[in-house]
Amino acid sequence: MTRLALLRHGHTEWNRAGRIQGRSDIPLDDQARLDLSGLDLPAPWNRATLWSSPLLRAAETARLVAGREPQCSDALIEMDWGDWEGLRGRDLLDIPDSGFRHIEDWGWDYRPPGGESPAELWSRLAPWLAGLKGDNLAVCHIGIMRVILARASGWDFAGPAPFRVKRNRLFIVEFSPLRHVDDPVRLLMREDRT
Repeated sequence: MTRLALLRHGHTEWNRAGRIQGRSDIPLDDQARLDLSGLDLPAPWNRATLWSSPLLRAAETARLVAGREPQCSDALIEMDWGDWEGLRGRDLLDIPDSGFRHIEDWGWDYRPPGGESPAELWSRLAPWLAGLKGDNLAVCHIGIMRVILARASGWDFAGPAPFRVKRNRLFIVEFSPLRHVDDPVRLLMREDRT
């Protein structure tokens, strides 16, 4: 059986400020580095093939929690937010003609100006996913996770998502057919390592 555990990268200054990062290569902040250095992957995910987005925040998260270098794939780079990168969603919502909307109102074809839709992101991810074998863990971004979890759970970006992406948790999908395993798995504190 092929399985994939998805882990969101740690916080950055832009996350804490509510800024849209997209493909902007923003590093982890010092607090995130400190927090992540105290976490570890639970078995069997600590032995899974380790993947990461090549963006700094994801690759560093992978190294900190796994203690080894990940294989990087461009397929795992965050969704392109185009003209909205660096801006705050709450500010864009206050601009009537910005076109910005909540994720529950996207649909698969919603595209930020100059950016990428969830459907386009899925087209980028599908070949990478098709090449996976065995257990894999990918440290990536919330947009990547939402698209994979949407496909695995049948969510169409309309109405509330049937999952909530939280940090320091593994969200697991199984293949053939692609399906979301319901309960996220928490990362361990280093002193809990066995």
